[in-house]
Parts: sequence; C-alpha cells; structure tokens
Amino acid sequence: MNKEGLIMGDKKSEIKPVGGVDRRTILKYGGSAAAVVAASTLPAPFVHAAKTVKIGFVSPQTGPLAPFGEADKWVLADARAALKGGIKIGSKNYPVEIVTRDSQSNPNRASEVAAELILKHNVNIMIGSSSGDTVNPVSDQCEANEVPCVTSDTPWEIVYFGRGATPVKGFKWTYHFFWGFHDMFGVFQNMWNALGTNKVVGSVIANDSDGVNAGHPKRGFRAPIEAGGFKYNQPPLFQPGTNDFTAQITQFKKLGVEVLTGVFVPPDFSTFWTQAAQQGLTKQLKAATIAKALLFPPAIEALGDRGAGLTTEVWWSPTHPFKSNLTGKTSGQYAAAYTAATGKQWTQPLGFKHANIEVAIDVLKRCGDPGDPNAILKAIETTDYQSIVGPVSWKKGSPLSPMKNVCRTPLVGGQWKPGKKFKYDLIIVDNKLAPNIPVGGKIDSIN
Repeated sequence: MNKEGLIMGDKKSEIKPVGGVDRRTILKYGGSAAAVVAASTLPAPFVHAAKTVKIGFVSPQTGPLAPFGEADKWVLADARAALKGGIKIGSKNYPVEIVTRDSQSNPNRASEVAAELILKHNVNIMIGSSSGDTVNPVSDQCEANEVPCVTSDTPWEIVYFGRGATPVKGFKWTYHFFWGFHDMFGVFQNMWNALGTNKVVGSVIANDSDGVNAGHPKRGFRAPIEAGGFKYNQPPLFQPGTNDFTAQITQFKKLGVEVLTGVFVPPDFSTFWTQAAQQGLTKQLKAATIAKALLFPPAIEALGDRGAGLTTEVWWSPTHPFKSNLTGKTSGQYAAAYTAATGKQWTQPLGFKHANIEVAIDVLKRCGDPGDPNAILKAIETTDYQSIVGPVSWKKGSPLSPMKNVCRTPLVGGQWKPGKKFKYDLIIVDNKLAPNIPVGGKIDSIN
C-alpha cells in the first residue's frame, strides 16, 4: 500500500520471461504473453500507417455495471451514421472506424481488451467510461503503451488518485472529463439542507475501485460532508454481492440517521433498500442520496413504490442547455431520438458516451496527422470544446481543469418522482453549482 492509501502491485512477485521478453515488458502489456510477444516487434509509440482512423471504445455492456452501457449500441449506431462520410484532417478525408469491446464489468477484462485494441487493432485513440473498474485499467494500458486516451463517466479523483497520480505528478497520455467528489457533495448537501434534516448521515460504500476512493478518509466522502456541518458515519466497506446489511441498518437506526448516502451498484442497493424497509430504517429517513445505483431508470423501477423520492447526482439530462457539435442535436433532441428508437427512457450515460466520441473526433480533426500519437496528444492538451455535456477543456490555465489531465463538468441534483410516460422521472431539484441548467421542481422529503 502506498502513502496515499492505495493498494499497489507486489514488487517482489516474479514473472518469468516469455519468448525472450522480460518482466517489465510483460507488465507493460497487461500480462498477456501473446500480446507481449506481438508488442516486442512494435515501436513505441506506435505509428499507425492505416488510412482508416480507428477509435477504441471500452465500456461495461454486461455484468453488474451494465446499466452504464445500456445505451451504448444506440449511441454507437448514431455516431457511426454521423461519421459515415469520414472526417477531414488537414487536407485529407479519413474513414472512421469505432472498434468496441465489452469490459464485462471486470477490471482485468478491461485491461485485456484495451491491450487487444492497442496491439491487434492499432487504434489511434482510445475512449473509455463507466466507473473506475473500466476507466482505470484502460487508461493504464494506454499510458504504458503511449496511446492517446480520453475517458469520462467516473469521478475524476477515482481516475487520478486511484491510478497513483498526485497534484504535482499527472499523466502524459491519458485525459479525463467528469465532475469530482467535492462537486457531488456540494450538490448532495444543497439538497439535504433544503430538507431541514438533523444532519446525521449514514454512508454505505462498496469495496470496489469506486468505493475505495469514496471511502478514503481524506479524499472521499468524509471530509466534504463533515466540512458541511454534518455528522458522518461510515461502517467498514462492504463486499460487492453482500446479501445481509443488518449490521449497517442497525447502526444507523441507533444513531438516528436521517440522511443516507453511499456508493452501490444497483443490485446491491436493491438488497439494502429492501432490508432497510423491512427493518424500519426507511421510516426515519428524510433523504436517501446514493451515487451510482440511483442513476438509471430500470434500477429505480425495480424498487417499485420504494423508488419515489430517492435522490442522486445528475451529470446530464434532456434539459441540459447544450448540444452536440457532431450531430447538431440538442440534449433534448438527443434524448428524444433515443427514446423514439428504443422505447426506453433516457439515461445519464447517454450524453457522456456521445460526448466521449465527440471529443475524440474533435481531437482527431485538429491533430494534423492521425498516424502520429504525439500530434494527437498535443491536440488533446489544447482541447477547448463545446459538447453535449458542456464545455471540455484541458488547456493550461483553464478554470475547468483543477490539475493536469482533468476537466470538470457541471453537476446538479435530481429526485426521482412519479412520471407520466414512464414510472419515474428524474427531476432536477438543485442547480446552485450550475445555474445555467434549469430546475424542474423542488425537493421533497421521502417521509
């Protein structure tokens, strides 16, 4: 474990050479012998001679994180239609191919498929999203192999500090755009303060890549919540897949907790929330504001009547006042097109998945030479782009960039309320941190 409290690799472990390739090279390419042998014949950074520009796309389309990837097929189909004529880079027009892989909600798998996209498919730029279990291993592969990479859809601290960076030391090849923990807890506390709670908070956090950072005593939930005047109570991190939350529920009842927060995947929160109702915890709560698990319409619908009044962060919605510079669609038009094509309710990753592609295309258009990784990297570093999720900039000195490799995006608060077309609608109820995004109603206590 390093001084930041993050678990690092065992330096004493032995990996024997494969086909004359040393341990260091094996680690660089994710431990795949075949990939390593292939990599040993290639220069770094790789120079892509193919005329078709290739974008690698990694996300969890199956497994417990699949709600993050629910809209991926439609997003990709829409983007491919917009890119069917190729893109102009310099004086030439290049066809664009988006090569996709499913991380299966597994960080090892995410690393493996990222290595495959780099070594086998020779992608010019990589994009990845949806929790630290995908973004971090994909970014690590790109950093090791000197491949430009743009990621989103994960709090930036998880990507930055979770990969061993410091405010002084960042990364060279990997860049990220999303909001951070302090943004999230500013939004959360704005909603809680509007309800007049007793300011006693109970927090339930999973022991996964997101949870380890969220549960960190200095960089996680505790510091900003306590700074806001709330009493914070966090039991030990629970193992994903846990089927008994009696200990946490009993503790929160005893402490008089009126505000519940935490980080779950949807199945785990469903288990917790059912048990909380059975054991009487829900009756004393005024707010239940959960990251990750409460983002997705199917997860809320699965809770039945117990989904009403739950609150969460809102990264993107149909009412966000932004549009895509790739398709020209506003946020509202984009969400409506998704619903019309699929019959499904809009979901927050919809906007960020599109934005990830948007930003990658903007970078490629400005790079001058898509076969030169350093040219692509320079284009990333000078990005100042208006996307469907808001402005994205990594320019030095940008107010959006708290440190190198990071761009913060706007964040508001939302509450699930009975809907018209669908069982629940996610209504924006707090916009103090992003007043240009309109509210759609006021927050209500769940009791």
